[in-house]
Amino acid sequence: MVRPPMTPQERRRGEHLGTLLRQARGERSIVEVAALAGISAETLRKIETGRIATPAFFTIAALAEALDVSLDHLALRLSPTPQG
Repeated sequence: MVRPPMTPQERRRGEHLGTLLRQARGERSIVEVAALAGISAETLRKIETGRIATPAFFTIAALAEALDVSLDHLALRLSPTPQG
């Protein structure tokens, strides 16, 4: 099955997610956080750089736990702001 190309909005949201996770990681190494989350360091690197813009929910949940960040916090930071 071929995935349809991502929209610019999906790509930006993925880049923003990567930035949030990178900031939450702080000084900890990619290897350390990836191991805590049960994913490869390369997968975390791709998520942080936006190359994997739509990671699986369970991957994000594992990263949130490893980084001690709530999923609510991530969801609120990634939700588009309402247009007024």
